[in-house]
Amino acid sequence: MNTVLKLLALVVLILVLAAGLALWRSASMTNPQPAAQPPRLYDVDRAALAQRLAAAVQIPTVSHADWSQVDEDAFRRFRSFLHDTFPEVHNKLNLEVVNEHALLYSWTGTDPDLAPVLLMAHYDVVPVEPDTADDWDYPPFSGHISGHTSGNNVDNNTDSNTDSNTDAYIWGRGTLDNKNAVVGLLEAVEALLRRDLAPERTILLAFGHDEEVGGERGARAIADLLAERYGQLAMVLDEGGFVVADNGLIEGPAAFVGTAEKGYLSLRIVARHPGGHSGQPPAETAVTRLANALVTLQQSPFPARLTAPTSTMFEYLGPELPFAARLLLANRPVTDRLLLGQLAGDHLSNAMIRTTAAPTMLRGSEQDNVLPQRAEAVVNFRLLPGDTAPDVIAAVEALIGAPDIEITPTGNYSDPSPVSRTDGPAWALLSRTIRAHFPEALVTPYLVLGATDARHFAELSDHIYRFLPFRITASQLEGMHSTNERLGVASYTRGVQFYQQLIEDLAACAGCGTLASYSDVDKRYDR
Repeated sequence: MNTVLKLLALVVLILVLAAGLALWRSASMTNPQPAAQPPRLYDVDRAALAQRLAAAVQIPTVSHADWSQVDEDAFRRFRSFLHDTFPEVHNKLNLEVVNEHALLYSWTGTDPDLAPVLLMAHYDVVPVEPDTADDWDYPPFSGHISGHTSGNNVDNNTDSNTDSNTDAYIWGRGTLDNKNAVVGLLEAVEALLRRDLAPERTILLAFGHDEEVGGERGARAIADLLAERYGQLAMVLDEGGFVVADNGLIEGPAAFVGTAEKGYLSLRIVARHPGGHSGQPPAETAVTRLANALVTLQQSPFPARLTAPTSTMFEYLGPELPFAARLLLANRPVTDRLLLGQLAGDHLSNAMIRTTAAPTMLRGSEQDNVLPQRAEAVVNFRLLPGDTAPDVIAAVEALIGAPDIEITPTGNYSDPSPVSRTDGPAWALLSRTIRAHFPEALVTPYLVLGATDARHFAELSDHIYRFLPFRITASQLEGMHSTNERLGVASYTRGVQFYQQLIEDLAACAGCGTLASYSDVDKRYDR
């Protein structure tokens, strides 16, 4: 009996110690945030900024996979608008037009030994489905500005960074995706040129015209050109995360900086059958064969796992999460199964932990009383880092397992991007600039669930980041590729000021060497 009691006591002691260790780990989580330095805020005319972005939105630069459907005159008019709106940029920077519409601006630095920095965006937008145009509060290409836009500089406080229902908004396609960055970057460079800034490091601006359909004519061609010309880039910044107030993870706002993006693959799944008259349907048709294949795919999701970008995100945000979540995060890998189970319960967090499959296009008979001989679906996959397109194709073929079902890739596909570093001065400089302009927000790496033009530059830099310096809400995010896309005027103004400071710091390059060591950046921020 004494032996049994001693064993029980030992078990209890071990459990108590394990529980204590788990609690201590969760309580001792720290957040690797840089200190929030005061921003450098230059006077700007927010009403004029809003008007110029609105004018850009009014030019319907809609891209299509079938380029014959594109209104190329709209793209030419957009280039003319940029030329007329930003005279200093076009007088002092070198502009190269790549494949008729993609734009590469070079602001040559005085030190040719310094690798250039590339700041990217795209000016093509997705179409508006005809039956949804009336659902917009303001027409999608109106560039309508609602609310009060007067005032110049934006004070550094929470209220000025938060759009309420009474604040001014710019409405229309491109206000979030992604003319805000195209025009915002040019606003910043125009202002810096007027102050006679002469960069030591070459600053490159690249604006693609076909990002929404893969970026092969624009970003891919520019990447090839820069690889031949420079070899390596010190840093690349493209679209990606925003500063999101009600982000669903922590109580306060978070600035999401993409350090990697998922891969992209679409598969055409085709089922065949002899067809016939709909009045005499057989037990199985091409449509039911296809439907069964899609249901099988839906009911057998790819395995869930935590990859480096998502794990790092939780390290950054962990200390601000509720206690139960901190307990799970602080005691990995013991708690990984529980953690993955929790993340799988929400469609957004589920997409962070697995390769996803989404049927997006369907086609059957051309007439309602004819059984189709061919039914097809296109399924779009977003690949988790570690998966490849051949892996996914093989898994889908094995899962469906029907010899009469054809599975073939459609269009271009890309594997997941490499994961960019968060342990060097490029990350430090970017995150500290974010903290300066959004001191209430926590900066965090994350995995971009969509595709960006940045993936075409993976071989040119280990420091590729995907971030837009605009504070928005979750409801605004829903407007991307959907209805009522809009951006607050105060938010846009602060984003332009962010770009000014970031470009000035990158261009001045006093003491920052080749962006290769922490100490160089630290010295700059000790001033």
